[in-house]
Amino acid sequence: MTHALRIQAVVANWNGGEENVDCVASLLAQGLAPKDVIFVDNGSTDGSLELVMRRFPGLTVLRNDANLGFGEASNQGARLALDRGAEAVYFANNDTTLEPGVLERLARELAEHDELGIVGPRVLYKEPKELVWCAGGMLTWRQNLSTLLGHREPDAPKWRERRDVDYVAGCSLLARSTTLLEVGLFDARFFAYMEDVDLCLRAKRAGWDVVILGEVCAWHTSASATGGGYNPRRKYMMGVNSVWFLRQHARLAQWLSFLVFDFVSLPLVWIAAVFQGQGRSVVAKAKGILDGLRGRRVTAASIADGASWLWRRA
Repeated sequence: MTHALRIQAVVANWNGGEENVDCVASLLAQGLAPKDVIFVDNGSTDGSLELVMRRFPGLTVLRNDANLGFGEASNQGARLALDRGAEAVYFANNDTTLEPGVLERLARELAEHDELGIVGPRVLYKEPKELVWCAGGMLTWRQNLSTLLGHREPDAPKWRERRDVDYVAGCSLLARSTTLLEVGLFDARFFAYMEDVDLCLRAKRAGWDVVILGEVCAWHTSASATGGGYNPRRKYMMGVNSVWFLRQHARLAQWLSFLVFDFVSLPLVWIAAVFQGQGRSVVAKAKGILDGLRGRRVTAASIADGASWLWRRA
């Protein structure tokens, strides 16, 4: 298959297990040559790198000795793709798969709209497949700073439309190379979470459009690398990175909105969460916000198993 633009795909892996196989197979089914799939491993210890290399011997593989985070691993792959002359770079979480023809359709959209810098499909849960994970996202400057459009709603025609959004989720994001060269790659200091929002906001402020093309879809297992869903480790990272995102992009009114609607409300959220067995996740988010305000960043060490009583196990 010939794409409207020369695409190279980047998959970042950290102990992603068998899901890597489905992800890579899905990318090859889009018509990409194996060498155009850049698989970046962040020091995995679960055998997932070896599994992928056995199953797909023609891939381009980059190996890190340690977990450098989603942002830096993705940047390593993107730099190589740009050096090779890619006209667009597709970023994929290793737990994401695509329906047939998605990359071709996304690439055609970029080729037909010179002002379009970043585009992505609507994203559904792998299970249940009829449920929307997101159809892009919008900044609210309230809880979690943003909202995923359609999150946990049934898949429906309204989510299959083309729409301008504030950001495309980094689990399935196609970026024009000239956009990346102009505004830069992911800010690796986020380590994981909010780096996609930051990239898209920088692109929009530079004059590029950011769009969800809802007629095509991807499937995603939410937060599988960090334990899935509403878990303490993920909420901690989001707390830290929300503060750093505010430091880089927010005005005073937006800081106040976040603090009132998110941080100040956490005690009430905690009371409700306790009855659902999720109290530690709320505490972890509060800790993350406080650590961010103290100037701390997410690192591999800070989220390692046993680094906090909040996440003793993976």
